Parts: sequence; structure tokens; C-alpha cells
Amino acid sequence: MMRRSFELIGAVLAGGAVTLLWSDGSVWSFLGAVAGSLAWLAVDNWRARRVLAWLREPSASTLPAVGSIWGDVVDRSRRVFKLLNRKARKSNARLQELLAAIQASPDGVVLLSKEGTIEWSNLMAGEHLGFDAKRDLGQRIRNLVRDPAFIAYLNRRDFSQPVEIDGRKARPGHPQRIAIQIFSYAKGRRLLLTRDITAIELAETMRRDFVANVSHEIRSPLTVIVGFIETLQTLPLHERERAHFLDLMRQQAQRMQALVDDLLTLSRLEGSPDPDDSQWVAADDLLAEAGSQAQALANVLHGGQQTIELRPGPTLDVAGVRGELLSAIGNLLSNAIRYTPAQGRVEAGWRLLPDDSVEFYVSDTGPGIAAEHLPRLTERFYRVDRSRSRESGGTGLGLAIVKHVAQRHGGQLLIESTPGLGSTFRLRFPPARVLVR
Repeated sequence: MMRRSFELIGAVLAGGAVTLLWSDGSVWSFLGAVAGSLAWLAVDNWRARRVLAWLREPSASTLPAVGSIWGDVVDRSRRVFKLLNRKARKSNARLQELLAAIQASPDGVVLLSKEGTIEWSNLMAGEHLGFDAKRDLGQRIRNLVRDPAFIAYLNRRDFSQPVEIDGRKARPGHPQRIAIQIFSYAKGRRLLLTRDITAIELAETMRRDFVANVSHEIRSPLTVIVGFIETLQTLPLHERERAHFLDLMRQQAQRMQALVDDLLTLSRLEGSPDPDDSQWVAADDLLAEAGSQAQALANVLHGGQQTIELRPGPTLDVAGVRGELLSAIGNLLSNAIRYTPAQGRVEAGWRLLPDDSVEFYVSDTGPGIAAEHLPRLTERFYRVDRSRSRESGGTGLGLAIVKHVAQRHGGQLLIESTPGLGSTFRLRFPPARVLVR
């Protein structure tokens, strides 16, 4: 700036001298012109310096008051800075929204440098892989995640498929599986994504177990039926033997039919919306019908020697699907009758609780169930004693159906049992589904 000012001054002096010589003017006129030019240059230089100082740190509070063309420069610059600041604030707001969305994601996200260090990570990735998303920034990912499968995945450099490792919360009896996949981007950087696939793994395991159990349950009676058919076709039998074999075949066929019916019931329960409170069922009607079916079953299995006692409670209605509620109570009674000896006793009824909820209960004097089996009783095909269960004719799906019915009606299934003393199953529904008459 100073050099430019001196060059202008020299140009003014040279020009003034030439003019003086050409026009033979007065020396004083020349000196006056030079003095005016110097004054104007000094003022202009002062204005320029103020504008440059403001441009280094632009602020509305320090806006320089300069005139001439420099004032226009300052005004236009202020407008440009204001527009750029507004755009920067909007971009930063969008960036913060994006980061907040990634933080809220159930999946983990890690940005890695070309050297494999963590440039950014959301909290979920830290939970999945066991590092601190803030403290461990700048650390190499291979130093924080030491699982052999993950290290081999990094070394192999083939990221077309994900790798699965145990999560930090995995422990015996409570597995946790984390899927990790890496994607390359932006000149060597990498995007690492993690996902908790524990539920998917458990669902797949349950599906395989379910298919295996169904196949086993159907294959057993089918084997018996096929064996009897071959016997009837190849051996000359007396009419009494033939009738006996046909009766056994009928029993096995009924067993398969009961299994298919229970499977269809479960499928319908899982695929239907939860029932509302538009339908009301009388509690005494439910218990009477379920008790009648239970008495018929007891007569077949125990020849009428088993005692079945029904104890109705207060007169009330329950909101729900009649067929589902009847199926739930009927399954509890059926289980109690099947597992209670002939001289035993089964009691069923309902009671109104202090919080206005209702509780249907079925108690028996059977052998009881050890405590370690209670949490798993509602699992499909789970049996405490598999051989005894088949002898009683159960499908292994009854309590699973009861649990689904309870959950669909906002209730719960409670189980109490003591080995050698018997069991009590309670089907409890909330006050919103109870209408006392």
C-alpha cells in the first residue's frame, strides 16, 4: 500500500513539472496542486487501511465509517459476509441434524481414516464394540477391537460380506452377536457399520428348533400308523386284533390332528390384531363350558375317579374373544387333568382382585414342577418329562397358546408349583377388561 502511494506521488510530481514547463505557469500553483494531491492520497490511504483491518476480522460492531468508494466496498462486503454466515449456519444446522440422526440410529457408525484410526463414531458403535466413542477418537480400530475374527477380516481386506463377532455384553446363557461390515469411500477412508443381530440369530434358532420339533412330533405317530398299516396288509389277523390296531391308528391320527389344530391356533393368534373391548363374555359361561369339556376328558383318561371342582367368583364379564378365552382356560384345565393322578383333585374358578383385575385360576394336586423348569414352560414343545407328556396325549403347545391369549388381552400368565404338592396356573386380566355386574 505504501509503495503504491509513493508511486502515485511521483507520478503527480512528474506530471506537475511537465505541465509547468509546457504552460510556463506559476510555481506556487504547482506546489498547491501537489499539496492537494498528497492530502487526498493520505486520506485515501487511511480509509484503505481501515477497510483492510475490518476485512481481517469483519464485525457489525466494528464497521468502519469511511466515505467515497471505500464505503461502498465495505457495504457490499458486509452483505456478502452476512449471506455467507447465514449459509454457514444453515449448513452447520443440517450437519448437526444429520449427526443427531446417526447418533439415534440403532446401528453403529464409525468413520475410519486411511490408517485405520477412528475419526468419528456414534455411541451405539462404542456399545457394540466396547470402546468409548469420544475418548478413543484417533485410536486404531484394530487396537480396540481384538476379536480374532475381526482382525482376520481387516487383514483379509475383502469387505464384500460382513463378519460376526461376540458383543461386549455376551455372557454364558445370554449371547450377543454383532455383525460388522466395512465400506470404502473418499480416497482410502472407510465406513464401518455395526448391527446387533442377536434377535435375528435367536429367531433363526427358534425357527430351526420349531421345524425340528414339529417334524419329530408328526413323524412319531406317522411311524406308528404306517407300521400298523403294513401289519394289516401283510399278516392275517383276527377281527379283535384288527379292531385293536385300527383303534391305535385312530388315536395316533387324533394326536396329529390335535397338533395341527394347535399349530393353526398359534398361527392365527400371532397374525391377528389384538382384540378390543367391543365383545364381552360372561365369566360363568366360560368356566361352565371349559369345565364341561374338562370333565369329559377326565372321564376318558381316569374313568371318572378324578375330582374336578368349579368355584365361580363374583358375577362379571371379560372383554375379549370368546373362543380365545375359552381355549386358554380349557388348556389349563386339560393340562391339570392330564398330569394329575386318577385319585387327584383339580380346582378351577375366578376371583376379583383388590385393583379390580380378574384372575382365573386352575390348581391341581399333581406331581408339581421343579423351579428350574417354570421359566420355560410356555416355550413351544418344551416338556419337563417328554415320555410322560406323550403318554398323557399333550401336544406341547397348550401353555404357549395360553400365554399368547393372555398377552393379546393385555394380561399375563402366572405359574406357581411345588414338587410333590401340585401346581397353580393364574390367568390375570387388567381392570379395563373387567365389568362387574
